[in-house]
Amino acid sequence: MNVQEALELLNRLSEAESDGGEVSGLSDVSWVCSASDGSSDSDPEPPRNVRPSHPDPPLADGPTVPAHAEVCATEPSPAQEIGKDGTVWTVMEPCGGAGRRQIQNILTESAGPTPHARHNITDKLTAFMCLCDNVMLEEIRDCTIAEARRDRATWDVSIMELKAFIALLYVRGAYCGKNIEMESFWSEQWGNAFFNATLSRNRFREIMRYLRFDKKETRRCRLTTDKFTHVRKYMPNKPDKFGIKFWLAADVDSKYMLNGFPYLGKDASRPATQRLGENVVLRLVEPFVALLAKNTSLVGTIKRNKRELPPSVQGRSELFSTKVLKSDKMVLSVYQCKPRRNVTILSTQHQHVAISTEKKKKPETVEYYNHSKVGVDVLDQMARQYSVKGGTRRWPVAVFYNVLDLAAINAWVLYRSCMSQENIPRRDFMLQLAHELRAEWMASKAPPLADLPFSGAGAEERRRMTCMVKAHCMHNKTFCKCVKCGDAVCGKCTAKVLSVCNNCV
Repeated sequence: MNVQEALELLNRLSEAESDGGEVSGLSDVSWVCSASDGSSDSDPEPPRNVRPSHPDPPLADGPTVPAHAEVCATEPSPAQEIGKDGTVWTVMEPCGGAGRRQIQNILTESAGPTPHARHNITDKLTAFMCLCDNVMLEEIRDCTIAEARRDRATWDVSIMELKAFIALLYVRGAYCGKNIEMESFWSEQWGNAFFNATLSRNRFREIMRYLRFDKKETRRCRLTTDKFTHVRKYMPNKPDKFGIKFWLAADVDSKYMLNGFPYLGKDASRPATQRLGENVVLRLVEPFVALLAKNTSLVGTIKRNKRELPPSVQGRSELFSTKVLKSDKMVLSVYQCKPRRNVTILSTQHQHVAISTEKKKKPETVEYYNHSKVGVDVLDQMARQYSVKGGTRRWPVAVFYNVLDLAAINAWVLYRSCMSQENIPRRDFMLQLAHELRAEWMASKAPPLADLPFSGAGAEERRRMTCMVKAHCMHNKTFCKCVKCGDAVCGKCTAKVLSVCNNCV
């Protein structure tokens, strides 16, 4: 290469760096001269053409190139480090201030509920119904009835009764009863009157037994495309070591769950070049943004053994020291938080990293991450505190419990935001929500027919008769009669809403 070609390459390199572009076929490290990395602010002196004692013969196309120019073209700068995959990182000095905020990190929209939520939420029940509406409840009811009628042709459940069933689950969660046997809540000595007044123990058992969220007739066909089947994971470092793993996106301030989906193992739709973490984040924020492509910044931890990172991040530094590196629009902060452990934070939000003046000298990126990482962790902790979960061998029921836990938290957040004058504790909200969920069912229940004396006879003269309907019983004894046909009917064969026997419905 002659001098003229070298100068042309250097000019093209300067233009590419000023425009933020790249020079094809030329590494960023190849043309960094180590002499230019001195501490002096003045421009470096140009290399002097020293005649060698034994000069080489001139090339055919021009004069010779100084020997040290080729050394500068191949040696990397001491201020740069290279990852295993060739990613070039430039060492930066931490700055004294936080720097100017980028435009994509300036939010112009006000946080809070949507106008639809503010218009429709008037009490606890309407806040819950914004998340679990009648369409969802009707689907659960239809699937439950379809499962029950495989054994019992006339079995039925209404939306009102299903809400009452959910109310009992919320009361159990409010009393932290996930490790208590469910049937003990109907105990005459130790039970809760709310349970006895809402549903009988046997009726609760029936609904729980038949509770379904899909129909078996089409399940085999759906399993070929839907992998949400028996999925288990074991995570020893998590509070809930066994169970079904969900990826969640939550608001940092309010802990409102924004999006989520279950982990289903290997996903055939994920591109081969896309890593799991990247795929999860893009799916979680899909309803909102697409990260840097739509001017959304990213701040998070990254493992030290990634190929993109320089080898120096795996070494040890002075305690509470910070090393800052930059590659394109990414800033990497390596903070030595413990003598044998450091933390690596990758950020596209911070272009400059300030260091705290406190004892531990935390960098700005670490403090920002500590503030913003707690959204999902606190949400998970809140869900476990008053969880409706109970012992079950069916994983769809476990998922249903998780949905109810998250729905209760989101409903509580919405209610407090829309009804700003009422700052209600979450446990009280759950208990009042349970009362409103069962209110329609309790109002529809007719007075017990056993309290109505037969004509011409006092209550003390009544006698028990055999049920003449026998739709759901085996010759049960009863004091009651149907208000339409007058036949003796037991409680199991009575349509609770209409106060008549099932034959007269």
